[in-house]
Amino acid sequence: MKLLVSAAAIISVASLPALAGEFNGPYLGLGVGYTDADGPGARDGDNTSFGGHVGYDYSFGSGFVLGGEVEYDRVNADLGGAGGTIDNIGRFKVKAGYDFGPVLGYGVVGAARATTSFGNDTGLVYGVGLAYPVTEQWAVSGEVLRHEFNDLGGAGSDFNVDTFNLRASFRF
Repeated sequence: MKLLVSAAAIISVASLPALAGEFNGPYLGLGVGYTDADGPGARDGDNTSFGGHVGYDYSFGSGFVLGGEVEYDRVNADLGGAGGTIDNIGRFKVKAGYDFGPVLGYGVVGAARATTSFGNDTGLVYGVGLAYPVTEQWAVSGEVLRHEFNDLGGAGSDFNVDTFNLRASFRF
């Protein structure tokens, strides 16, 4: 259900009236979203998340866009009982996509670092997103990301964390 709501939000952004945009150069922005963490046993939790991002895209002129981004989200997801909390997640993502005119569709892959009340771990992050320019400098986007942590907190606990983010970015 959560994935369905997130997909509907991304599709609604894509169905806005067309505005010519250029997905090239540096940008920074803010985002708000939803984080859902699933761990062993009853160590599950979710919460609203918020944070910032900074990145750079390079358009090859043929529609292909390649970029990189650093992102930080404050999560504060309570994992239930004695499970502790996931406090924040930082990401370094490589982005590749195609400019479909008014919309950039892209995939991301990279590294994520989770800070928790019971330890920290670095894992894999991957996902998809859509970006839509609202003006020449402002764009809105939506991302659905999956994080895989294989030893969160050093206790051998595997966690999958899904995030659904709506973002606003300013291009320089």
